[in-house]
Amino acid sequence: MGIFSRFQDIVNANINSLLDRAEDPQKMIRMMIQEMEETLVEVRTTSAKVIADKKTLLRRIENLQQDAQDWGDKARLALTKGREDLARAALAEQSAITETLEIAENEIEHIDNHLAELNDEVSQLQRKLDDAKAKQKSLVVREQSARSRLEIRRRFSRDKLDQAFNKFEQYERKMDDLEAEVESHDLGNKTLADEIADLERDASVDEALEKLKAEMKQKSE
Repeated sequence: MGIFSRFQDIVNANINSLLDRAEDPQKMIRMMIQEMEETLVEVRTTSAKVIADKKTLLRRIENLQQDAQDWGDKARLALTKGREDLARAALAEQSAITETLEIAENEIEHIDNHLAELNDEVSQLQRKLDDAKAKQKSLVVREQSARSRLEIRRRFSRDKLDQAFNKFEQYERKMDDLEAEVESHDLGNKTLADEIADLERDASVDEALEKLKAEMKQKSE
């Protein structure tokens, strides 16, 4: 075909990978869209010419079929008149026309295959074009988002952002502690180690209480 020779990389490639390699993705995608649109026009123009050629050839085939039939009728007429020589000549003409007719019918088959290929290429290119236009809209949204983030970073110093992040992390830590406390109440019976730890804490409290009582008694005496 050759009509996609300069354009094969776009037709076969993934647009995302092409944009990832581009220094200016928006500029590249605009160029891709423009070239795809121009190629679509070219392919459709070629398709229109091929369709016109097919119609012309179909008319020629129809005329050839009529001519072949006419020469057959002439051959039969010549035989009825006893002119075998004329009948032979008429059949020779019919044979030559039949050969031309076969060539024309084969050409129609080639044209149909050509049109099928063109239709497939148009479909491929249209999908790529739709994809590129969708990526173009996405790039605009991404650029706007990036500019908004950049503006925020210019207005707020890095320290303020760090403070905000730290406060958020502290809040998350408090939430973790609170959730852990709630979860602890949902636990089953205490383990033996927990019960022993409780006894140790109780003993420590009792000891401190007795010590405090002794100190207060000494002061009162």
